[in-house]
Amino acid sequence: MSVAVRFAPSPTGLLHVGNLRLALVNWLFARNAGGSFLLRLDDTDEERSRPEYAEAIERDLAWMGLTWDRFARESDRYGRYDEAAAMLRAAGRLYPCYETAEELGLRRASQVSQGRPPLYDRAALRLTDADRARLEVEGRRPHWRFLLEHRPVEWDDLVRGHQRFAGADLSDPVLIREDGRPLYTLTSVVDDADFAISHVIRGEDHVANTAVQIQIWQALGADVPGFAHLPLLTDAGGQGLSKRLGSLSIGSLRDDDGVEPMALASLLAKLGTSDAIEPRATLDALVAEFDMGKVSRATPKFDPEDLKRLNAKLLHLTPFDAVRGRLEAMGLAGVDAGFWEAVRPNLARLSEVADWWAVTHAPVAPVVEDAGFLAEAAGLLPDEPWDAGTWGAWTAAVKARTGRKGKELFLPLRKALTGLEHGPELKLLLPLIGRARALKRLAGETA
Repeated sequence: MSVAVRFAPSPTGLLHVGNLRLALVNWLFARNAGGSFLLRLDDTDEERSRPEYAEAIERDLAWMGLTWDRFARESDRYGRYDEAAAMLRAAGRLYPCYETAEELGLRRASQVSQGRPPLYDRAALRLTDADRARLEVEGRRPHWRFLLEHRPVEWDDLVRGHQRFAGADLSDPVLIREDGRPLYTLTSVVDDADFAISHVIRGEDHVANTAVQIQIWQALGADVPGFAHLPLLTDAGGQGLSKRLGSLSIGSLRDDDGVEPMALASLLAKLGTSDAIEPRATLDALVAEFDMGKVSRATPKFDPEDLKRLNAKLLHLTPFDAVRGRLEAMGLAGVDAGFWEAVRPNLARLSEVADWWAVTHAPVAPVVEDAGFLAEAAGLLPDEPWDAGTWGAWTAAVKARTGRKGKELFLPLRKALTGLEHGPELKLLLPLIGRARALKRLAGETA
């Protein structure tokens, strides 16, 4: 059997890291097996679905490099869902119900107060034709429920192991709303069957849905796929993530926080697994290492601080050729491999290259705390040309003249030359700053 998976977000909000983790795991699973990846927009919630969210989903996946082999929108497939519903009605597996939301709420509350599970009691099955006609004359329109068989439902989950649900413990799900619109429980099954999805990989919040949907697959005469239900990602404090709240959205991580896509992919691919979390330069490396058997049932936590550290570590390992084009797009065409090697160890995000370019090529206001010391140092500044050995030779001469050493020697020079207390090694920065600019800064002039 060829592997085919799908990522099926609803375009009702921005993707957050929890959504992206599911997309990534699906993609890695497919690529590792030489299979296909379907992007399907589950957009039948017409009140909340938005074109801008659909566009953002595609943009976020493309930024991560998660290319899709096939694409579908549920809003293009209403006719197919009507066909499936008609098939279930003809088989006696779809029946009309006329209770209002308020009536169902009261019934559930009564069941809970009596210590019983809030399952639908199938009252609609006891209605006569006359009862249904009377209700429709009153203006009621039916919603349609799937008639579950009261038998065990079992499957072997790739993450959770063997799963078993007693059919009598499940409630007949609503598949069609009063306005005739199909709901996720039906549309997802029809789509997975039509697109020959071999494995449904989704969050553990869908485990009970799976028990119900397996019977729908079977009632439609479709092959039941394999399943993997992943523990849901939480934030560092253990709180759940939400698209509508914008929790850790991919757009904010990319545009506001300057996160590298491979830093995020490296973290999300390994969270909740037995593998160490280390930066990977390519998705191909993650594909080669992927193993669903390493996914734990424990709840993984996403800590932005971990992502920041991984992002910096990735940049520190990135060769110049991999960022040349991006730097040119940022207006930093003058940056060469030597400059990149000088500043790379101090980067937390790529945009910081511009800051160090300004330190070496734009006017900087020096921090002068001991003008006399800086004047002595300026007098010992060697003539150009300079190289990586100039800083060592110069500071050795300053140390011999002034008796200063360690922080007392180096920090005043750094502050004067860069206006900062920290940064890349000055043996690398000093040749980039140049003698003329260095003399002016040591004299306290903005240069």
